[in-house]
Amino acid sequence: MNRSEKPQLRATTVLGVIRNGKAALGSDGQMTLGNTVIKHSTKKIRRIQHANLITGFAGATADAVTLLDRFDEKLQAFGGQLERSAVELARDWRTDKYLRRLEAMLAVVSADKALIISGTGDVIEPEDGIVAIGSGSMYALSAARALIRYTDLSAREIVTESLKIAADICIYTNDHIVVEEV
Repeated sequence: MNRSEKPQLRATTVLGVIRNGKAALGSDGQMTLGNTVIKHSTKKIRRIQHANLITGFAGATADAVTLLDRFDEKLQAFGGQLERSAVELARDWRTDKYLRRLEAMLAVVSADKALIISGTGDVIEPEDGIVAIGSGSMYALSAARALIRYTDLSAREIVTESLKIAADICIYTNDHIVVEEV
C-alpha cells in the first residue's frame, strides 16, 4: 500500500432469515483494516425493543451507529412502521449533506419482514425473506438459500450454519458468531 492510499476497513457478514413466523439475524465479529485483523468480536447486531426488530450493519462502525440511531428515531416518529421508517431513513440518508457521506448498510428483520437499507436510497425487501450484507454476504446468502430449500432447520440454525460456512470461505469473516431472534 502506498502512502496516498487509505487502508480499507473491511468487516462483517450479516445475515437475516425469516422462517415459520420467526426471524433471526446474526453476524460474525471480525474487523479488518487493510490486511490485518484488528478485532475478533465486534458487535454488529442491535435489538430495537420497542419495535420488536433486530438490526445489523456493515461498514464503518461510527457511521452505522449514527444510522441505527436515526432509524430508531424514525421508528418512534412513525409508530413502529418498519417500511415507512426505512423509506424515510433512506430518503434522509440520500439527501442530507451530512448523512450521505456515511458509509454503511443496514439489515433489518422482524418476524414477518426483512429489509436492506442502503445509502443510495434503496430499501430492498428480498422475496425469499433472507437479507445479507457485508464482505461475506454472498457466501452466507447462498448457504442460507440451500439450507432453507433442503432442510427443516429453524431461522436461528440457518443463520448460524450459514455464517459458519461464510467464515470458512471469506477471509473477512470469522466464526465469532452472534445471533438474535424475534
